[in-house]
Amino acid sequence: MNNLFNPEGPVIQFITKITYSAYLNILWFICCIPIFTAGASTTALFYVTLKMVKNEEGNITRAFFHSFKENFKQGTKIWLILLAVGIVLGVDGYALYHLRFTNIFWTIITAVFVIAAAAYAIILMYIFPLLSRFQNTTMAMFKNSIMIGMRFLLCTVLMAAVYFFMAVIIIRIFTPAIIFGEGLCALICSYLLSNVLLMCEGKVED
Repeated sequence: MNNLFNPEGPVIQFITKITYSAYLNILWFICCIPIFTAGASTTALFYVTLKMVKNEEGNITRAFFHSFKENFKQGTKIWLILLAVGIVLGVDGYALYHLRFTNIFWTIITAVFVIAAAAYAIILMYIFPLLSRFQNTTMAMFKNSIMIGMRFLLCTVLMAAVYFFMAVIIIRIFTPAIIFGEGLCALICSYLLSNVLLMCEGKVED
């Protein structure tokens, strides 16, 4: 029983990380309020959660804003590109849904849209964690995100499932769970990504 409540034990460590994820979710949300800062905020979130996986987080607030400041310019540029593409995909999806046809032309266009939307989702899940760990050009970040997402497809599917189930829980089951939201998703995804990024780091060093 004493080991159960040991500050260095797995139970207390788990509770601490969950608490940190809720705090990070609040920081992330506040820094996303101007909208154009969402990219830098998400990068900072993953910067901290990836360190938490290795128990190297240190001062959570300081680490978050260190990454936010360091990656602000590129993170904002990437986010604005993703936001613009997301709006275009949203409009296209809306149009395709309301202009349903049974001919081959509509089927082909819909197939292309689904592929584009899947590629967009993969980039969205990977690009900010990559930005938090690596320095590269914006174009290379986009290219590496889609390549790594396709290479480690199981990790990609699990990450998508994490975000999907969190959305279902918040919308359909327990709305107050929003206090964890993106923070908890980022922490879980960081555990999934840790080995993937270590392999990427090895290739970069080679």
